[in-house]
Amino acid sequence: MDFLQSILEWDKDLFLYLNGFNSGFWDTIMMLNTRKETWIPLYLTLLYYIVKNYRNKAVLIIVALVLVVAGADQLAGLLKVTVQRLRPVHDPAIEHLVHNVLHKGGLYGFVSAHAANSVAILVFTASLFKRRSYFYMMLIWTVIFCYTRIYSGVHYPLDLLGGALVGWGIGFSVYKLLIFTEQRFFKARSPQIGETALSADQSKTIWLVYILLMSGMFITTYLLHHYNYL
Repeated sequence: MDFLQSILEWDKDLFLYLNGFNSGFWDTIMMLNTRKETWIPLYLTLLYYIVKNYRNKAVLIIVALVLVVAGADQLAGLLKVTVQRLRPVHDPAIEHLVHNVLHKGGLYGFVSAHAANSVAILVFTASLFKRRSYFYMMLIWTVIFCYTRIYSGVHYPLDLLGGALVGWGIGFSVYKLLIFTEQRFFKARSPQIGETALSADQSKTIWLVYILLMSGMFITTYLLHHYNYL
């Protein structure tokens, strides 16, 4: 019990350290980055290449992707109400020290649904696309996306680690289920999911979309602050 308490105290200290790097400019950046709506162009690009590359099996993959997101989100929610670890912004011991951006969220934070969802998408789509450059881009996206939850004051690092483990398990399991389903019921149809990869040019396009979205966030934030709109 003392060991567990030591880990939780270390987790709080690390959270307060990471949460302490803040400013008005970065508040806006993190607010934009943590919003799922910000990444709709990226999601649509991924869906486009799923349809383009996998053709008549695209529906099967999209159904699997829905299972990935829904499974990660629901399991994260179940763990929240089971473990009942207070979010930093609701923890009486440190809430007065927490820098909070946007809303405080629900009462409990372990595990992070943002981390579970983003890691699940990373693992599933990286397994699907089989392109190292794509994996690196999604890894960067996932790490920054998860960090925004610490910056916003709504999750401890261990919340994110727990969410990442949940997401990895869901993403990996659903991908294996997808391959099993294909081999069991759709093996005669082409293309074969396990043998079809994202092309280098397609990976570059996804990188470009990501870079443009990130650049747009920084330019928008700079203009809003420079002209005192915020």
